[in-house]
Amino acid sequence: MKAFKIIIIALILCVACSEETLEVKPVNQYLSENFYSTNEQVYAALIAAYDPIGWSMAFGQWVSPVMFGEIRSDNANAGGDPSDNDQPAWQELDDFRETNTNTLLQPIYRKHYIGVFRANLVILQTELATPEVERYKAEAKFLRAYYHFELFRHFGPLPVVTELLTPDDINLERSTMTEMMTAITDDLKAAIDVLPTTLSDVEVGRASRGTAQALLGKVYLYWADLDGDDPAKFDLAAQYLQEVVNSGQYALVDDFSTLFDYGTKNPIESVLEIQHTNLWPGDWGWFEGIEANGILQLCGIRGLCSGHPEYAAGWGFMLPTQDLNDHFLPDDQYRRDVAIVSIPELTQEVADAGAADCGVVVDITQVNPQDHTGFWQQKFSNYKAYNGNNVNGGDPNLTKDANTYAIRYADVLLMLAEAMHRGSGSDGNALTYIDMVRERAAGPGDNTGSFKTGQTIMTEQNWTLLDLIWYERRAELAGEGDRWYDLVRSGRATSDLFSGDPIRSGNLDPQKVWIPVALEETSVAHQISTYPENELFQ
Repeated sequence: MKAFKIIIIALILCVACSEETLEVKPVNQYLSENFYSTNEQVYAALIAAYDPIGWSMAFGQWVSPVMFGEIRSDNANAGGDPSDNDQPAWQELDDFRETNTNTLLQPIYRKHYIGVFRANLVILQTELATPEVERYKAEAKFLRAYYHFELFRHFGPLPVVTELLTPDDINLERSTMTEMMTAITDDLKAAIDVLPTTLSDVEVGRASRGTAQALLGKVYLYWADLDGDDPAKFDLAAQYLQEVVNSGQYALVDDFSTLFDYGTKNPIESVLEIQHTNLWPGDWGWFEGIEANGILQLCGIRGLCSGHPEYAAGWGFMLPTQDLNDHFLPDDQYRRDVAIVSIPELTQEVADAGAADCGVVVDITQVNPQDHTGFWQQKFSNYKAYNGNNVNGGDPNLTKDANTYAIRYADVLLMLAEAMHRGSGSDGNALTYIDMVRERAAGPGDNTGSFKTGQTIMTEQNWTLLDLIWYERRAELAGEGDRWYDLVRSGRATSDLFSGDPIRSGNLDPQKVWIPVALEETSVAHQISTYPENELFQ
C-alpha cells in the first residue's frame, strides 16, 4: 500500500511537468536509436544474430534439428522413459499424430524468426560503411538465409521477412516457395561476394565464403527437387557445390570415427558447424541460457551402468531403428559402428575394461519398450569426460559442449554428385565424388584398390546411380539429422518407410509431411494457414 501511495503522489506532482522536463536522455545505456553507431556495436548485434543457431532448447522445449530429422524419419524412434510419454511433443512428432497444439511447434517457429529479426537489425539498423560492417552485414545475410531455410524445411513456405516488423505487422501471409527460395538465394549470393575465403583462429564458427556456397548449393538442391526435378536448378546447385570443392579449403578427415570423438571441434571437414560452449553456467531456470549441446544428455544411453569405460548414462532419446541398422551393407560396418551401438557391443566394451560394477550393463526396464530396438546412437555420445568440465558452474547435464555439424564436406561431395546426376553433369564425375566418400568409409588409411566402388555396389545390388546416392546419404549422415528433410524434399516420405510399424505407417499423411504452424501463431496471424497449400509450391 505504501508503494502505491508513492506512485499516486508522483503522478500528482508531474501534472505540472512540461514535456521537455520528462524527456530525459538515457545515461550509461543504449537504445535502438543510439546503438549500431560503431563497429563494436554492430559486431555485438551480429553475435546476437548467431546465437539462436545454437539453441538446443527454446522456450522450455528441446528443439534440436538433429533430433527432428532423425526421430521424424525411419532412422530413429523418440525413446525416453518406459511410459512412452516422456517429452510428449516428441512422441507425437515421432508417431505422426501432432496437431497445431503440439508444444514444440511454436518454439521451433519462434527460434528461427528471432534469428531472422536479429539478422535484420544488423542489415538495416546501421548506416556505417566500414569494411568491418560490410562483412558483418554479409554474415547477417547468410544468417537470415539460414533461418529462413530452416523454417522452410520444417513448415514449408512461410512469410519472408526482410524488414523490421512492429507488433502491429501481424497480417502476413505465407510466401510461395519461389518467393522464399529467391529471397534465400539472393541473400546467400550477396554474402558470397563479401565473405572471406579463410577464417582466423578467433573467427572459427563464423560464416565464410565456402560456408555460404555450400548452403546455397543445398538450397538449390531442395528447390530443384521440389520444383519438379528442375535440371537447371540442379545445375546451379552443382555450380556452387563445385566451387566449395575447388576452393581447396576442405577435405575428408581420414578416420571417420574421430569426427565424433570427445573434444573434436571444427576439423578440416567442417563446412558449417554449430558452436557450443561449456563456459556459460546453463541451468533449468533460463532455458535459452543453455549454450552447450543439450542432446548429449538427452540422447545418451538410458539405464547404462556406471562402469562403462567411456559413456555416462543419459535419458534415452533418439533411438536408432532396426531398419537403420540393417541399412548398412556388409562392407560398410565401419560407418555403422560409428553411428550405432548395441547392447552386446556395450557389454563387450565393459568386459574389455574389466568393470566390476556392471552386473547389468543396460537396465532395459528404464527404457521405452515401444521404441527400443536394442540400439543407441553414438555420434552424440554422452562421454564421461564431460562430467566436471562446467568450469563456471551450472547444471552439468546442460553444459556438455560438443559441436554439431550442419554441413560436412562429405555432405558437399554427395550433394554435388546428386546435383550432377539429376542435372546435366557427368555421371562419371558424380561417381568419383561418391567414391571419395566410400573410400574413407572403409576405415582409416589408404583404401585405394581395396574398397568397393560405387559402380561395383550398383552392379551387385542392381541399383541405379540415384539408388546409390540415397544409400550413401543415409549411411554417411546417419544420426546427424538430414534424413527426414531428404525424404520430404525428394517425395519419399511415405508410409512405405514404416511398413513394420503400424502406428507410424497408419498415421503418416502425405499431405501433412510439413509440420503445422502452432495455434498460438495462427490465432493472432489469421492470414497464415496451419499447413502450406499445394499452390504455394510454385
